[in-house]
Amino acid sequence: MGTLDRNILAAHLADGIASMGLVIPEKAQAALLDYLELMAKWNRAYNLTAIRDPLEMVDKHLLDSLSLLPHVADAPLLDVGAGAGLPGLVLAIVRPELEVTTVDAVAKKVRFMEHAIRTLRLNRARALHTRIETLEGYYPQITSRAFASLTNFLTLTRHLLVPGGRWLAMKGQIPNDELAKLPAWAEVVATPRLAAPAVLGERHLIILCDKETS
Repeated sequence: MGTLDRNILAAHLADGIASMGLVIPEKAQAALLDYLELMAKWNRAYNLTAIRDPLEMVDKHLLDSLSLLPHVADAPLLDVGAGAGLPGLVLAIVRPELEVTTVDAVAKKVRFMEHAIRTLRLNRARALHTRIETLEGYYPQITSRAFASLTNFLTLTRHLLVPGGRWLAMKGQIPNDELAKLPAWAEVVATPRLAAPAVLGERHLIILCDKETS
C-alpha cells in the first residue's frame, strides 16, 4: 500500500467509524491500518483471507470487527477460530487494556497473529495454535465470526465459559433455524443488530448464556 492508498484507506476507515457512531482515537485508527498492511503483506504468501481489495478489507475485516465493540465488556475475551485475528486483534488494537486470547487450528494463521501482536505491541493479547476442544481456561466472554453452527460453537466452548459468562456469536441475518436447534442449556439473551457497513448487509450479534450456570 502506497501513501496515496494509505490516505484513501484512512479516510474510508474514519468515515465508517463515524457512521457506526464509534469514537476511536487517531492513533488506534493508524494502528488498525498498520494491521491491515501486515495482513495484506502476509496474504501474498500465506493466503490468510480471500479478500484482496484493500477498501473491501477495511469494510469486511476492520469495520465488521469493530461493530462488536459496543457489546464487549471489560473482561477477558476469547476469540475462537480467529483466522487472521478477526475480531480479536482488532478489538485488542482499539481496547489495549482488554485481555484478548485468539485461537485457531491453522498454524500459518497463528504465526501471523503472533507477528501482528509483536509488531503492534499488543501486550495484553496472545494467539494460540490449538483445537478448541483441548483448550483450558475460563473466559467471561467468548466470540467468533467463523463458526457455521451455533450449536457447535456453544458445545465446543462450553467448558471455557465462566458461570454467568456470555457467548457473542457474530452472524448475518438472525439464524432462526440454528436457534431452534440449540441445546436445552443454552439461552438467547439478545439478538441486537450490529452497526456494520451497509455493504455487508444485515449483521446481527447473538448473545447467549448457559442457563445452568448463570
